[in-house]
Amino acid sequence: MRAVTTLSVVVLASAGIGHAVISSLDADIARVDPFKDMKNRPRAGHGMNVLLVGTDGRDKITPEERKKYHLGGAPCHCTDTIMIVHISEDRDRASVVSLPRDSYAETPEHADATTGERHSGHPIKLNAAYAEGGPQLTVRTVEQMTHVKIDHYLEVDFTSFMKTVDELGGVRICTAEPLKDSYTGLDLPAGTHILTGGQALQYVRSRHIDGASDLGRMKRQQRFLASLVDRATSSGVLLNPLKFRDVTRAVLGSVRADKGFGADELLDLGRAMRTFSPSSSEFTTVPVGQLGYQVKGIGSTLKWDDAKAAKLFEALREDKPLAVQRPRGAAPVLVEVAPQQIQVQVENGTTTSGLGRRVDAALAAAGFRTTGTPGTAPQPVTRQTVILYDPRWDRSARSLAAALPGSRLRAAPGRGPLMKVIAGTDFHQVRTVRAEQPDQAQTSVVRGNEVGCA
Repeated sequence: MRAVTTLSVVVLASAGIGHAVISSLDADIARVDPFKDMKNRPRAGHGMNVLLVGTDGRDKITPEERKKYHLGGAPCHCTDTIMIVHISEDRDRASVVSLPRDSYAETPEHADATTGERHSGHPIKLNAAYAEGGPQLTVRTVEQMTHVKIDHYLEVDFTSFMKTVDELGGVRICTAEPLKDSYTGLDLPAGTHILTGGQALQYVRSRHIDGASDLGRMKRQQRFLASLVDRATSSGVLLNPLKFRDVTRAVLGSVRADKGFGADELLDLGRAMRTFSPSSSEFTTVPVGQLGYQVKGIGSTLKWDDAKAAKLFEALREDKPLAVQRPRGAAPVLVEVAPQQIQVQVENGTTTSGLGRRVDAALAAAGFRTTGTPGTAPQPVTRQTVILYDPRWDRSARSLAAALPGSRLRAAPGRGPLMKVIAGTDFHQVRTVRAEQPDQAQTSVVRGNEVGCA
């Protein structure tokens, strides 16, 4: 009984300290009223919906940082990033839906935030709603398009983003191929990286890496958020009131939020996220029906797929998971080249009888195009599994290596497309891998454990 009593006092004291710590930050949050005089709003659903927008706040960055991270030019006073973050009613799941900034939208009737002039509803790019009518028009436009009632509004700028990442000690990002964008200065070789605040900002802002433009950038933002959640939940931040205060102060030091988003809501989210894991979060982008949809006076926009988008937002309103429930087990690792496109010849590099057949069968079961006739390596004392590959097929080699944890790549010019796997004594298993198809990238739903580092 003494032990239970002592534990109860500690728990109550910790809760009191936590509430006091967060309450002290409440007064520092810049407030905005995005719901003022709003009528005919969508009906409330289950769970909590937060409209998270990222604004171009480069005017608050120091000259040195602006130069280092390629933040020159004038701020656009628009929303670079728009997401609906849905927290399930049981606080066991977070669903994040990215809304492309160039989405074709139609505004409701409103007053111009700068001139006060009344405007009737008219076509617009979604990110321009902020410049024309501020947070209120942004919320109203999103609610009109999605029929999802927004419960809270959170506006994050460059400064708060960078400080948050630095306060967490950086965020780990993995990339299977080099990422380079001369516009943002991003230059990451293939591999695993711990990004600081400024580097993370370059990563989530880059949209000139490939031909996917803003859609590719949103996928990288989703991957970053998954890693951010993993970092926050695995580092003990949420269990330490003082560390939680420091991170929260970094987040809230230069954000704007609605009046109802305060200490109690922060503590509620913090307590809920203590049980989160990467698989507790899921990410998707609103389905796009037409790229390059031309609108007179606006230019090229993205037109949503109305039918698919309606189903997506219905799931949010009804508090249902967006991702298809998959059987338990390790999530497949995303790779550049699908295993069905990779040819493999297996050789047994050990004295263990039958290892070659076992590796060949496991790779075939994972989708690789094995020869089905494994051989024996000339030197049958290989400790580490080796993959021999032609450098011209390096992307395929990296994809194969992802399926063989601990394996080593060895270039062998002139081999052609056929990879050779020399199975070593370290062979344990073949890991499931999959390549994301470009035509599915706009509508696929992934969990946090499927897009983070393996």
